[in-house]
Amino acid sequence: MGGQDDGGRSGRPGPRIEAADLGEELGARATLVQFSSAFCAPCRATRRVLGEVARMVPGVAHVEIDAEARLELVRSLGVRKTPTVLVLDAGGRVVRRAVGQPRKADVIAALGEAV
Repeated sequence: MGGQDDGGRSGRPGPRIEAADLGEELGARATLVQFSSAFCAPCRATRRVLGEVARMVPGVAHVEIDAEARLELVRSLGVRKTPTVLVLDAGGRVVRRAVGQPRKADVIAALGEAV
């Protein structure tokens, strides 16, 4: 995925995230989880890109998490910078992870690993 790949392709399943952890339902096929902060300009652009992809691809949800308000979740997932994007499969497992502003084509390609 665009931005700096933070290593979500090790071949091992990543951590599993439940809908309750996010406070929102997971997508039927995949979920794009975005960690953002209030004064992060790339976060706004990332929100736009992920929202467009989620509207374009059936069964994909976009969930944005305020990193400052959810420090326990941020720490448990090792999020160090915003924006950080996690791609979850239908079961909530992290299949890709990237830091920085992604390109739409890279997000769509990353979804291929999740669906």
